[in-house]
Amino acid sequence: MSATRTTEPRPGTTTVETITVKVDGREIVVPRFSPDWRGRPAPTTMIQACKLAGVEVPHYCYHPKLPVAGNCRMCLVEFGTPAVGPDRKPILNPDGTPRIAKSPRPAIACATPVSPGMEIYTNTPGVKTMRESVLEFLLINHPLDCPICDQAGECKLQEYALDYGQSASRFVEPKVHKPKAVDLGPRIVLDAERCILCTRCIRFTRDIVGDDALGIVNRGSYSTLTGYPGRAFDNNYTLNTVDICPVGALTSKDFRFRMRVWFLKETKSLCPSCGTGCNILIGSRENRIYRFTPRDNDAVNGPWMCDFGRLNYKWIHREDRLRHVLVRGQKSSWTVALREIAERLTRAPRGSVAIIASARQTNEELWLLSKLKAQCGALSDSIPRIGEGDALLVSADQNPNTNGARLTGICFTEMGIHLPQIADGIARGQIRTLIVFGEDVTRHGIGPELLGQLETLVVSDVLPNATTQAAHYLLPGCAPAEKRGTFTNVKGRVQRFARAIEPPGDARPEWEFLHELLYNVTGRNGFVTIEGLFNEMAKDVPAFAGLTWAGLGDTGVTVSI
Repeated sequence: MSATRTTEPRPGTTTVETITVKVDGREIVVPRFSPDWRGRPAPTTMIQACKLAGVEVPHYCYHPKLPVAGNCRMCLVEFGTPAVGPDRKPILNPDGTPRIAKSPRPAIACATPVSPGMEIYTNTPGVKTMRESVLEFLLINHPLDCPICDQAGECKLQEYALDYGQSASRFVEPKVHKPKAVDLGPRIVLDAERCILCTRCIRFTRDIVGDDALGIVNRGSYSTLTGYPGRAFDNNYTLNTVDICPVGALTSKDFRFRMRVWFLKETKSLCPSCGTGCNILIGSRENRIYRFTPRDNDAVNGPWMCDFGRLNYKWIHREDRLRHVLVRGQKSSWTVALREIAERLTRAPRGSVAIIASARQTNEELWLLSKLKAQCGALSDSIPRIGEGDALLVSADQNPNTNGARLTGICFTEMGIHLPQIADGIARGQIRTLIVFGEDVTRHGIGPELLGQLETLVVSDVLPNATTQAAHYLLPGCAPAEKRGTFTNVKGRVQRFARAIEPPGDARPEWEFLHELLYNVTGRNGFVTIEGLFNEMAKDVPAFAGLTWAGLGDTGVTVSI
């Protein structure tokens, strides 16, 4: 049987050249070429083949999204290739199968390409001895910091020492001591004694971010990770080095000593800081968020996220959060407030209502507002937020759901172009009712004096501002971490997120009370869950046609925008 073959392409697909190899005696077919760290085709390596076979090869320096360094040697494996005779023809066994010539030397699986007919051995006595020796070498000068190390629970050195290491140490000499608690920059602390010199952080900073700020100095056991002399390690992606550090050498000042990771509940969510829509995991405990970390999605952010988005969660726990429903400045209930708002909207003449909805609201909430807009004949708009983007992840669009606002009909063209018209309508007395969701309109041309001319000002927000202070009806909303829903990012990818914590006080997810308000105004009902609401919206919005909540999965679906 040939060890190289070409798969027949399905209609609309390209031909994929494959080869046959064996991993621990099991024959598998793997692509001849696989994506490298840049996503470009490169010869498939042993470690990639083993992953396809479901076999774990322990490693430290290797990372699929970084250039291969091959310096930790933890991924050493034994292998064999088909033997050939002096005539360069394959030597066959009596049964006609190719004879395998086992290599006298092991190979590092991260950097060695597979070849047709190759056999890879990951659990032989020789491989076991090599792994034990590498771990023994790495642990020689490693401090016994596990009880106080922030990486405990996520430490590959701990895990591999347990799975592949020796039960006892033979080392009796004094350990080499290096600097501890080194302030590398505004967000990173280095413990040089824990560093195993895998160079993941160096390669990430140099090759992914383009900031050659880290390096190794000294030699032998005294080799030490350090920053560029006289310069702080400070770019917008420094905290990714904490994620990829396999030990506790690099730690986040924000998360350091705050919580053990095994106590955290992890929730799949999205970063709401810009239009990229990075996939994240929210780590929370007892209704408090402790950290955001990136969730791998090659279609959006890969395994990375920016520092700003990672740290943009503390406002959720501010003491001045809006917690109570207020009607004309007095505490009230959702039932009373929504009933009164519905009565006012029902009596309002068409054209006398305007809606300003933030592009930080979910697709579902914007769609419900668009239905309210259609019922009242209202003028609507969203407020643009344009900042400074970069070439990696940060989008210049600082709204997470600009495309959602456009696709659901809150603003069909350029955002913000109707704001002057709304302000003029209020000034002329034509617009008597204004509904504002998630925005401080006093900063966008509709000042307190104009708000004072309104008969009805309905405001929903999370934090207080000048607009909430002027509201006749104040409806406390939720941060994205406190509700479920979907965003549509700048590339048209519709992605869902889950609720990590409960909102404070009387605050409710906006889609819940918008659904109730819309029912009170129009009598329309039928979607009491976020799944049902999304599926109903997908039937109504052309760009979302054919989508379902379940069909979005954890990584989302791209639509035409």
